[in-house]
Amino acid sequence: MVKDKGSRGGTGPDVLAQEAAARAEVAALGKRDFMEQFQKLAKLYSADPGNPGSYACEGCERCANCMFCKDCDSCYQCTHCTRCELCNNCSHCVDCKQCHQCAYCVQSENCTGSAYVVLCRNLSDCNYCFGCVGLSKKDFHILNVPFPRTEYFKLVKRLREEMGI
Repeated sequence: MVKDKGSRGGTGPDVLAQEAAARAEVAALGKRDFMEQFQKLAKLYSADPGNPGSYACEGCERCANCMFCKDCDSCYQCTHCTRCELCNNCSHCVDCKQCHQCAYCVQSENCTGSAYVVLCRNLSDCNYCFGCVGLSKKDFHILNVPFPRTEYFKLVKRLREEMGI
């Protein structure tokens, strides 16, 4: 059943017949068969490193509608996100949404000019934040509470392990 990736190859009689057969097959599916086919499609998509709707991204995998990003994974509508130009070996943004000019961010949304932020929302020019919302120009914060650098890293290590991040 998993045949089409969303694009139409043409509209000739053979293609129209194949589409009609596929529609009939889908229409006849019960709940169990439908869920099996859905899981196959989801697995196929997650294995595809393509970046649909993205523009001028380099080394990104499974990102959508991103622009000018480098080495990101599973991000959506991000722009100019990249990894460190100094060592060029560090991790990258993963599973972020609508971030701009960020690096090393994980599961964060609507952040701008920030780096090393995890589970954060609406940050601007922040570094080393975990679970923070709405901060600007802050470093070493967890749930919007400031921490000394060494204590921050110890606590974040524990939290990341417990949360599986």
